[in-house]
Order: sequence, then C-alpha cells, then structure tokens
Amino acid sequence: MSEVEDLTSCVAVEDEETLRSRYASPRFLPVLDQLDRSCKLFIAHSPIVIIGSTQPDNGIDISPRGDAPGFVRVLDDHTLVIPDRQGNNRLDSMGNLLVNNEIGLFFMIPGVHESLRIKGTARLSREPEFLAAAELQGKQPNTVIVVTVTWAFIHCGKALNRSKLWENDYRSTPRAWLLARSTLENSTVADIDLRKPPAMPAGKEAEPQEI
Repeated sequence: MSEVEDLTSCVAVEDEETLRSRYASPRFLPVLDQLDRSCKLFIAHSPIVIIGSTQPDNGIDISPRGDAPGFVRVLDDHTLVIPDRQGNNRLDSMGNLLVNNEIGLFFMIPGVHESLRIKGTARLSREPEFLAAAELQGKQPNTVIVVTVTWAFIHCGKALNRSKLWENDYRSTPRAWLLARSTLENSTVADIDLRKPPAMPAGKEAEPQEI
C-alpha cells in the first residue's frame, strides 16, 4: 500500500461504525410517522417549503415553493397539499415525481430556529377542489402536489442559530445580489461582498434587471 493509500484509509469514513465513533450519542428527538399538532402548527405558519426529489439518471433536485403562511394545506394526519404556482416552468421536481414518487420537504418559519423535515410519497393532481382551495388573486395553480406523510421530524435549531439566518449579521438585499451578479458577468472581478455591493455606474438610475 502506498503512503497516499495508507493515509486515505486512515481518514476515509466508509461505514456507520466509523462515522458514529466520532460523535456523541444522538439527542432523543421524536421521529413521527404522521403529522402531530406541532407539525401542523409549524406548516400553518411557514411561508416556504424546500422540496427534495430524485429520479434515476437525473440525480437529486431541490426546489423552493413559497407563499403566505398557510399556502400548504394539511388535510389530515398523513396528507398535505402544495400548490405549484407559476414559476420558471422547468418542472424539475414535478418531472422527478412522475418517475419516482418519493419526496422530502423542509419547512422554515422566519425567526424560528427549529425547522420541520418530512418524508413521504407524492402524486400530482388537478382535482378541482384542491385547485379551488389554492386560488390566489383569482388564479388557480396549474397543479398541486399531494403528499402522503410517512416520516416527520422537528429539527433542532443549532444550524439556523449558528448561521444567524434570521438576524442582520449577514443580510444582503435583492438589489445587491443583482448588481453583484451583473458585475461578475461583465468584468474580471472574482469576488464581491454582498454587504458592500458595487455602486451603480454614474448616470444609471434604473434598477438592475433579473438575469
């Protein structure tokens, strides 16, 4: 065995026993096979959910869905409905779910450090009652995602707390991002601090356009 191979074998983590040996015992946090009252309350107050889906030969995809709190409807302990409103029309998640109905969901509430993780199966639907219930400003979604929940878990708040996601420490603005992206794509600048965005060129007052 070469020196490089020997070093790799010492640092590689290739089984659960090796993995677990580097961590303390896991904290007890209940994992449910359905939505309890806390999960339902969390969903009712969440304005965003991140959807995880996958299919063979296409890898794993994650995609956000957002609207006013309550846009994801809980029908019962095992069922929720997510409207698919107008977006970029790539339909990556939807296409994946047609091939592989397994789905993962990640809910957040602004200001709350805990998050809600859900696993289950999904089907796409155009059932009139689901579309009507999701109508917004006179427009119904094209489709809804009906999720059957098989696993639910309220995740501890350490990651969101460490990231200070809901604080102002690392906060930027949509304008700063658009200016920075435009600068990166039209110059040799390699890095930009989004908290100190580049100034608008003299004489240009218009807001940057989304790319």
